[in-house]
Amino acid sequence: MGGSYFRNLTFMLIVTVLLLGFSHIESGNAKRIGRHWRQSRNAADSLSKKKGKSHHSSNAGKSKHKTPSPKPPPPPPPPAVVVSAPLAPPPATGPKGSPPPPTAPPTDKGGGYSPVGSTVLNVLNFGAKGDGISDDTKAFQAAWAAACKIEASTINVPADYVFLVGPISFSGPYCQHNIVFQLDGVITAPTSPSHWGSGLLQWLEFTKLVGLTIRGSGTIDGNGAVWWQNSPYDHDPLDDQSKLIFPSNGSLSQKPPIPVRSSLGGKMPSIKPTALRFYGSYNVTVTGITIQNSPQCHLKFDNCIGVSVYNFSVSSPGDSPNTDGIHLQNSKDVLIRSSTLACGDDCISIQTGCTNVYVHNVNCGPGHGISIGGLGKDNTKACVSNITVRDVVMHNTMNGVRIKTWQGGSGSVQGVLFSNIQVNEVQLPIVIDQFYCDRSSCKNQSAAVALSGINYENIRGTYTVKPVHLACSDNMPCTDVTLTNIQLKPQQERYHMYDPYCWQTFGQLNSPTIPPVGCLMVGKPSSNKIQGDSDSC
Repeated sequence: MGGSYFRNLTFMLIVTVLLLGFSHIESGNAKRIGRHWRQSRNAADSLSKKKGKSHHSSNAGKSKHKTPSPKPPPPPPPPAVVVSAPLAPPPATGPKGSPPPPTAPPTDKGGGYSPVGSTVLNVLNFGAKGDGISDDTKAFQAAWAAACKIEASTINVPADYVFLVGPISFSGPYCQHNIVFQLDGVITAPTSPSHWGSGLLQWLEFTKLVGLTIRGSGTIDGNGAVWWQNSPYDHDPLDDQSKLIFPSNGSLSQKPPIPVRSSLGGKMPSIKPTALRFYGSYNVTVTGITIQNSPQCHLKFDNCIGVSVYNFSVSSPGDSPNTDGIHLQNSKDVLIRSSTLACGDDCISIQTGCTNVYVHNVNCGPGHGISIGGLGKDNTKACVSNITVRDVVMHNTMNGVRIKTWQGGSGSVQGVLFSNIQVNEVQLPIVIDQFYCDRSSCKNQSAAVALSGINYENIRGTYTVKPVHLACSDNMPCTDVTLTNIQLKPQQERYHMYDPYCWQTFGQLNSPTIPPVGCLMVGKPSSNKIQGDSDSC
């Protein structure tokens, strides 16, 4: 029994040891399996999250759950000053289904909301009424003050409105560059004397600006009739060329009546304003617009460099006094082209201080033609050089191409070309007059502005008084005057026809002329006066 008991006890001990060892082995395996399962799950979760992000970016449209469409960027805040401007192109979007990237908010540059591109300032948003009755001068001043702060901004004068604007100056020199004045409506001048005081020299003036452009399809209306009917001829003498046209038998009244009349009341000042003037400015452009019925000169450039005028119109009656179309003074690098000018004085007037002026493809008439001068008035010095006028049509004008100087002046005109000029019913197609005088009488003086290098070529058409009038100074004859392919025939109506006239004019005939201009002296004068240093330019 003792032996049997011992054997049973030993067996139980062995079984217990075996059970304990098996349990330990299973526990270790379980721990290793659990640890591996947790690591695998964590990795799977991480991968799932990464895949989810990638999946959302590239396959959001394939999700089982419908997602809301992306919201557009919020609208910009309302501007302090309402303006109109071209909209920027829509921002580029990312992959399909992703929202567009956010856009930067617009910046306010002082004139209101300014999106990408030019800032446009509508005068209506500055208080202008545009009814032709209310005074909109202050609204235009406010719009200019805002535009002045923003480079390449645009002032918009919209179509279908008439803006009554009094005398105003759009001034630099502290304005930003390249401002655009978009004129599609009508700007009209006041007809009440109270707006003009004792008289002003200009109505709309732009001074000391860089890169200014006036463009559009609109009109500047000077309401000149109320000025012309009240203007005595003491202030507006007839063009002196009338002495070459009208008979000298006393049948012509010294002060013929002006047929232009207006029902508008009130006596206007004797000093009449230019409609649109530029002073001291660089790179100025005027295009598309019309100026009509200016009290005096329509468009003037004074002390400007880099002027471009094209597709421009002037419209005033042929008997409106002293209403030059375009007036240039002390300006250089000027281009005038593709324009129609109808007025009561010179279509284009080129005064002292002008150089590098190019005029082409211009229609002129009615008017007094295209003139250089008058120069040297009141014994002043005048300098004009490098002037080209070509491809011009003139109809029913007093003169064709003319140079006029006063006795007693000094300086010079040199390097002038008049080419390809078509004249129709023009009284005096070719004129040099160094005895110009728009008074009842002028003092005879020996000093004169020197004229040299004056070239006329391809001038043809019809005249009604005299084909050529070349009257040069006794003491300072004209030199190097050339005539090439001149064909001028009489219109045979109204006035007696005169033969070509020359006085102290030296140069050359490069081809036969119609009619013959035998009075032009070939070569140079034998005793030509040499200009002193004070006279040269």
